[in-house]
Amino acid sequence: MNDKPFLAFNSAQELLDVLIRAGLITVLVISCYEIFRPFLNLVLWSIILAITLYPLNQRLAARLGNRSGLAAIILVLVGLLCLMVPLSLLGTSVVDSVQAGIQSAEAGNIEIPAPPASVEDWPLIGAALYKIWLHASQDLSWAFQQLLPHLKDWSKIALQQAAGVTAGIVIFVLALITAGVIMAHGAGGQRTAVAIASRVSTAKKGPQIATLCTATIRAVAQGVVGIAFIQMILIGIGLVIMGIPAAGVISLVVLLLGIMQLPVLLVTIPVVIYAFANLGVTASTIIFAIWIIIAGLSDNVLKPMLLGRGVAVPMPVVLIGALGGMVTSGIIGLFIGPVILAVGYELFMNWVYPAGQEQTELEPEIPAELLPGD
Repeated sequence: MNDKPFLAFNSAQELLDVLIRAGLITVLVISCYEIFRPFLNLVLWSIILAITLYPLNQRLAARLGNRSGLAAIILVLVGLLCLMVPLSLLGTSVVDSVQAGIQSAEAGNIEIPAPPASVEDWPLIGAALYKIWLHASQDLSWAFQQLLPHLKDWSKIALQQAAGVTAGIVIFVLALITAGVIMAHGAGGQRTAVAIASRVSTAKKGPQIATLCTATIRAVAQGVVGIAFIQMILIGIGLVIMGIPAAGVISLVVLLLGIMQLPVLLVTIPVVIYAFANLGVTASTIIFAIWIIIAGLSDNVLKPMLLGRGVAVPMPVVLIGALGGMVTSGIIGLFIGPVILAVGYELFMNWVYPAGQEQTELEPEIPAELLPGD
């Protein structure tokens, strides 16, 4: 009769021990996350870049006598060069433009050219745009009075965005260097990833999940960056042929918009308007406008072809994950979203169709009386 209170005491003691251990583990996990959080984006970008560039690193290492470290150093240096050269050209162009604007303002040479007569014939907006443009060219003070309230708000937004872009560039440079270190020890990292996935799921599913995550990240990187690069080349060719000023800067903006999954039409439509306003409505400008607009919309055709290639899940799952991740978590979500959604989809389908059981085996049998007659 004295055994029951003793058993109850032991059960309560064991439950209390489990709760205390769970609480301590929770506190430890939260503390580790708070300490690690400032470096979370850097580590995620490093892993994404390392996974994306690792096949290229392996091919280069094979040509260098299986020297993965040297191949990683070469890739990092080439990546930094490809990043710094356009940024330096862009920075030089911006500084020159600002200095020219300051000199024109000090000399009092700022003026707005009169609009071409063809602007008035544009459909829908032509008459109103011609009237406003003409008034601004005749009365510069009126134009400044109209723009000044808006320029204050836009300047604050521009400064905030510039600060964010600068921080992003610094993080990307550090991530590229860290990715080089990860690629130099790629074999060990691959074994660790498989071990973690096997521990989270099972020993059988672990390698499949690790392979799925790797393939998804590479597919998104190749699809997003590849499509943005193709758009930049197509639009850049048209800009150079037509002699549009700052063609290189505009092409770089197109590349950035494509990577951020923003519509390239934000750039191409103003360029088309500029071409018509300054070069007139000719056969060449019409062909240029068609070319630029088609190039800006080409991602709608290329994305289904490239985004889900090599991934063992349907392309819509990857596309929805990329867009949803972009909306919720920014550019980093562009890669994390498809991975999470692809893994979730794979686990769900494995639950729906157990191992060794085909989809046709789970289809319910339809009674004969419900089948249509001959």
